[in-house]
Amino acid sequence: MVVTAKNSFQFFWQSSTIPEGFRSGVSLHSHTMYSEESLAMVPQYTAKVPYLGEAIRRQELEYHRKKQRRFSFGDAFWTPPLAPRQAYRLEEKQIQRKFKLPALISLTDHDDIRAGANLRVIDRFKNVPISTEWTIPFADTFFHVGVHNMPSADAAGLMSQFEAFTAKPDVTHLGDLLAMLDSNPDVLLVLNHPLWDEKGIGGDRHCAVLKNLLADYGQFLHAFELNGLRSWHENKQVIALGKELNVPVVSGGDRHGREPNAILNISHAATFPEFVHEIRRERLSHVVFMPQYHEPLKMRVLQTMVDVVRDYPENFAGRRTWADRVFYRDPQTKIAVPLASLWNDGGPGIVKQFIAAMRLLEWTPFRSALRVALSDRSAVWSDQEAAI
Repeated sequence: MVVTAKNSFQFFWQSSTIPEGFRSGVSLHSHTMYSEESLAMVPQYTAKVPYLGEAIRRQELEYHRKKQRRFSFGDAFWTPPLAPRQAYRLEEKQIQRKFKLPALISLTDHDDIRAGANLRVIDRFKNVPISTEWTIPFADTFFHVGVHNMPSADAAGLMSQFEAFTAKPDVTHLGDLLAMLDSNPDVLLVLNHPLWDEKGIGGDRHCAVLKNLLADYGQFLHAFELNGLRSWHENKQVIALGKELNVPVVSGGDRHGREPNAILNISHAATFPEFVHEIRRERLSHVVFMPQYHEPLKMRVLQTMVDVVRDYPENFAGRRTWADRVFYRDPQTKIAVPLASLWNDGGPGIVKQFIAAMRLLEWTPFRSALRVALSDRSAVWSDQEAAI
């Protein structure tokens, strides 16, 4: 018998009362220092920001004039500032303070399981799920699948198989891998931000490839993600897609900086495996949009950039300054080294301009003005609009 997916939604800025019967808050899709994030998006997100966009463009032109080549942000990547324990506590504190409930947290770094695996050696975190955000190349694009709660004894071997597939994709093997994961009733497979054309192949083409992915392998995917760093317009389309295909939608904050996940679940489960069963068997999902999701999205993305360039003196050596956490990968050798090992004077002018401009966001008057400038009134919506 086919069980109908039942989704419900709560908007915390409208109603902060947690309904009776819920036993936990759930944070999915959250990144730590083990994720690599390309800096290629910097020009995109700064282009229309007053002062900042012009400063970046001016320095790019100056770099091109002096070096006779373009400055490529794509040759560099940053790693989120928080270690696994810091990231876990950030998510846990939000759930405990806002919901007054215990927290179930799954940390999902890009193609890496070290966050959960390392935490589990500490007795307090012995039940933390081992999870990852697996990159799946498919046709002329790629998708991200949240693989939550892998068996600890098998996690390293599974991660090796995922890495091998990502490096050399073979669609004939993809079904076998997904079926193997699906066969474990305690594993949750979530298609993260399914409608995001991250590769930039065009919206129509991306949707066509997504349709093919779901037609071939959709039976192994247990939920679609509502992503905390994607627009309300896109998330509403994901809700509609889930309803059309009878697939539950779940939260996925996609946190990279110090802002805790903007979308969470609350659950009747007391343990993470019980939450997995709630989604997979009962097909029930209660999603909570937190107040930060109601803020302008571009402002929140810029705040993450500020978190990246901020100093963290409490971190261990080698992770305290932004130059410790930002890396340059040589295009020929593919070897990545921290910028701190290359520069002892703050780096090229374009980098200094970027850092100085980003730190303006920590000045309250500038933040207030920028919040107004970046406000998108189309992002203001109601719970009635979501119940589609």
